[in-house]
Amino acid sequence: MSRSILHCDMNNFYASVECMLDPALRKYPVAVCGSVEERHGIVLAKNYAAKAFDVKTGDAVWQAKQKCRNLVVVPPHFEEYIKYSKLARSVYSRYTDQVEPYGMDECWLDVSGTENIFGSPEKVANDIRETIKFELGLTISVGVSFNKIFAKLGSDMKKPDAVTVIPKDTFRDKIWGLPAADLLGVGRATQRVLDSYCIRTIGDLAKTDPDFLNRRLGKNGIALWQYANGNDRSRVMNADFVSPVKSVGHGITTIEDLENDEQVWPVFLELTQDIGHKLRVHKKCADGVAIHIRDNTLFSKQWQTALDMPTQSPMLIAKAAFALFEKRYDWRNPIRSVTIQAINLVPQDTPRQVDLFMNIEKIEKAERLDQCIETIRQRFGKNSIRNGILFQNLRMPSEKPEITMPTGVLC
Repeated sequence: MSRSILHCDMNNFYASVECMLDPALRKYPVAVCGSVEERHGIVLAKNYAAKAFDVKTGDAVWQAKQKCRNLVVVPPHFEEYIKYSKLARSVYSRYTDQVEPYGMDECWLDVSGTENIFGSPEKVANDIRETIKFELGLTISVGVSFNKIFAKLGSDMKKPDAVTVIPKDTFRDKIWGLPAADLLGVGRATQRVLDSYCIRTIGDLAKTDPDFLNRRLGKNGIALWQYANGNDRSRVMNADFVSPVKSVGHGITTIEDLENDEQVWPVFLELTQDIGHKLRVHKKCADGVAIHIRDNTLFSKQWQTALDMPTQSPMLIAKAAFALFEKRYDWRNPIRSVTIQAINLVPQDTPRQVDLFMNIEKIEKAERLDQCIETIRQRFGKNSIRNGILFQNLRMPSEKPEITMPTGVLC
C-alpha cells in the first residue's frame, strides 16, 4: 500500500510571527536578529521583502543593513515561536496522530488511509494550509508524496503558501532534474564530493553506482542513493513520540572574549550546572564529555574524553572538561564561544565498575550533596544556591529558552 506523507513547513517562521504580532511591520523588509551586545548579531530569519534585497540567514546585522538600508531589525521572541509551533501542531493533529516535528517550524504527517474521512492527501494539505492561515495568521508550504524525503523536497519547491505534489509514478520526471543539493542529507561537504565527480542532479545521484557512493561517502552515500530512487521507507513517528536523548549540551557565545584559564573555568562550571540538572531529569549519567571551542577568529576545535565513571555531577563533568581544555587548547587566540556536552549517556541505575583506588564514601557523599542542591533549586529556583565563584563577572549572556532538537540533542 502506497503511503501518503505530508511535510508542512511554516514560511519564514520567526519573521512571519513577528509580522503577524505587529501588522505594521508587513510593509517593510524585516529581519529577526540576535543581540549585537551579546555578540549574537546575525540574521535568524527574514521576510520576503528582505529576501528581495538578498538578505540571508546567517548574515551579520551590519551586512544585512548594507544590502537593505531600510531593513527593520527586531529581536527574537522565542516564547512566541514555541507557542505558535505548538498551535500549528494542534492543527495537524486534527488529521492524524502521526505528527513528527523536524525543528520548530516543520512537521511530517502520515495521512495514509484517511481519504474516506478527509479526502485526498492534496485536499488535506490545502485544508491544513487554509486553516493555519485563518486561525494563526501564518502561511505554510506543504509537500505531498509517498515518502518523507520527497514530501520534504516538495515543501521546498514552491513557497510561500503553496502545495506541491510529487506522485510515485512520475517522481523521476518531476525531481530528477533538480540539484542534488536539494535532497535532504546533502550538505555542503557532501555536495563538494558529488560535484567533484560531476554528480550535479538528483537524477545523476540516482543513476550512480551505489558501491561507488559507498566508497566515497560511506553509509550516507547508500542512503542518498536510496532517497534519490524513491526508496525511503522511514516511518512518521506518533505525536507523543519522544526522541531518545543521545547527549546533553549547553553552549554560549560570551559577551567578551575569554583570555585565560581563570576566565574559562567559571564558564565551564556554570554551563555544567544545567547539564547536571538535565541529566537528572532524563535519568541519565554521562560516561564521557566533549568540548567545542571557537576562538575570536571563528576557528573551531572539538575534543572529547571518557570519564572515570558515569556521573551526573556538574562539578565532575566541569573538572573533566576543564582538564581536557587545559591539555588541548594552546591559547593562540582568545575564546569567543564555548560548548560542553555530556556524551555516551547510560541509564542512571546502570551498575558502575569501581577500582581499589576510588574513595567510594567520598563519591557517595558528593552525590548526596548534589541531590540536596537539586532539591533546593527545584523548590526555590535555580539561582537559590550556587558556587561562590559563579557570582563574579562570567562574561555570559542572558539565558535563552531551552529547545529540544529533533536529533535528540538537548540545547
